[in-house]
Amino acid sequence: MTNKEVFDNILRDSVSVYSEEGLRVRLESGKKLKIKMGADPSRPDLHLGHSVVLRKLKMFQELGHEIIFVIGDFTGMIGDPSGKSKTRVPLSFEQVRKNGESYYEQVTKILDKEKTTITYNSEWLGKMSFADVLSLAGKYTVARILERDDFQKRYNDYQPIGLHELFYPLMQGYDSVALSADIEVGGTDQTFNLLVGRELQKDYGQESQEVITFPLLPGLDGVEKMSKSLDNYIGIDEPAELMYEKCMKVPDNLMLDYFNLTTDLKESEYKELIDRDIRAAHFLYAETIVRMYHGESAVAPAVERYKSVAKGGVPDNIEEFTSSAGTRIAEMLVTAGLAPSMSEARRLIQGGGIKIDGVQISDVNTVIDKTGSYIISKGKNKFARFNID
Repeated sequence: MTNKEVFDNILRDSVSVYSEEGLRVRLESGKKLKIKMGADPSRPDLHLGHSVVLRKLKMFQELGHEIIFVIGDFTGMIGDPSGKSKTRVPLSFEQVRKNGESYYEQVTKILDKEKTTITYNSEWLGKMSFADVLSLAGKYTVARILERDDFQKRYNDYQPIGLHELFYPLMQGYDSVALSADIEVGGTDQTFNLLVGRELQKDYGQESQEVITFPLLPGLDGVEKMSKSLDNYIGIDEPAELMYEKCMKVPDNLMLDYFNLTTDLKESEYKELIDRDIRAAHFLYAETIVRMYHGESAVAPAVERYKSVAKGGVPDNIEEFTSSAGTRIAEMLVTAGLAPSMSEARRLIQGGGIKIDGVQISDVNTVIDKTGSYIISKGKNKFARFNID
């Protein structure tokens, strides 16, 4: 694509550009631009919501610009308060660093691995002295920070706001200063934070970055934005079979958005199909996404597994575990990763969401006391085989 084609594409698909003229001038300058995107590793998976912006970065990369993906291992300990109605539970540095370990491989499923810079913001934020922090804090007022809708609402509703949360926009903004970014991209929920970076660069004697925001991809619940913390996401590094199943759950009324924002298909290839046969459109979308992230060879097995499970069958390639006779089913659910905790395992059992060899159970104290092989299922598409000895 040419500079003009990329510029026109950005204007067509973005929500806002600060500023259009500045972006045009930078693209035509002939300079190799530093283009930044960041993500806090609150969980180890990047998802299709992230891909909306990453795919735009790919266009800039193909023009020869430097793409810098910032893993917010330092900001992630606070957690982005954007859109949150209460203070987030802080994560340890070890937790966010562990979650961020797989980001490089996931990001380079879309971006060119040889031309992408991955960096951690602890490299500069972690080295700041208290005097540096005070200097940074002095460049913004509390009144400006409280202009954010989420902070303002919490303040008006007498909901607590941690002082550390007020620093989050400044910390993210300082990332742009540390990197001397020319352009920063993100979702519309990041608009305030991105513009703080634009202003801070001016305060530190740099040319203000251009800011581009893109629409947020709704999650599988059809209500909230796609989010790891809301567990309504499709991870770009999830197994092909699971990715396919999740794609089939995209709400019908959002299929057009999902095709537009996350695939390279032309509108003529799916718009009429959505109107004519929504189920066929789902199959096309699921196959397209699996092909993009896992290759052609992964499509047929994913389709076969989905159809088998949809008919009530049990797929062949399920994970196997070994346990002793007398072990409670709740413990097995946690062992197999079908439940994150014992309390959640008990809730699933009481809610009728667990079956043993196709038979629903409801007693949280159920045990398997006979040796043999058993299939434990959660819902319609999650299975584990237990060999009891």
